[in-house]
Amino acid sequence: MKCYSFIKTMMILFNFLIFLCGVALLAVGIWVSVDGSSFLKIFGPLSSSAMQFVNVGYFLIAAGALLFALGFLSCYGAYTENKCALLMFFLLLLIIFIAEVAAAVVALVYTSMGEHFLTLLVVPTIKEDYGSQSDFTQMWNTTMKGLNCCGFNNYKDFEGSPYFLENQVFPPYCCFDYVNDTATEPCTKEKAKNETIQGCFSQLLYEIRTNAVTVGAVAAGIGGLELASMTVSMYLYCSLK
Repeated sequence: MKCYSFIKTMMILFNFLIFLCGVALLAVGIWVSVDGSSFLKIFGPLSSSAMQFVNVGYFLIAAGALLFALGFLSCYGAYTENKCALLMFFLLLLIIFIAEVAAAVVALVYTSMGEHFLTLLVVPTIKEDYGSQSDFTQMWNTTMKGLNCCGFNNYKDFEGSPYFLENQVFPPYCCFDYVNDTATEPCTKEKAKNETIQGCFSQLLYEIRTNAVTVGAVAAGIGGLELASMTVSMYLYCSLK
């Protein structure tokens, strides 16, 4: 009985923190969606780049709603000893766990397919918006500078873009000497071809593989917490009459 009470109390406390995180993410997501200008003023130009790349507001609302539901179901089910709430929490967490495993398998097995799909999606956007949309341009400049890369695949992604049509050169990051920390300007096609700087997608994969131990440890930790939460919820469920 003491073990049951301890597990019940710990589950309530732990999932109450998840519940609070969900409320916080929901609040920030709604704020960003309703009053994005204030968000940009506080967090600066990088937040603008992020909002151009992915709708941060909707993402935060979705993540917050999910954490809110998980935290509420687990706290309510454990505190009131409601078997229905505990079972719903278990099933929802099981679905998330299966989705994460499936996403990991797809990412490992179909990396080339994902690259092809992203190429069809990202490259036309670069050719259309780089140099004309300031937020999009800044986002790519920040990405290329941070990852020491050029374009999604290579410098050819910028051919036909507003930046190239206006200046007849490629972005300086496509001709950047990262060893000596100097840029070769103007970045003509011949210079960009000789530099052979990798595309950002390849560089991102390289960074992930380089830090595979850290990424794997984080993923394993999250999976372990999910399995532990499912085990505890099922233990409480089976212990109730």
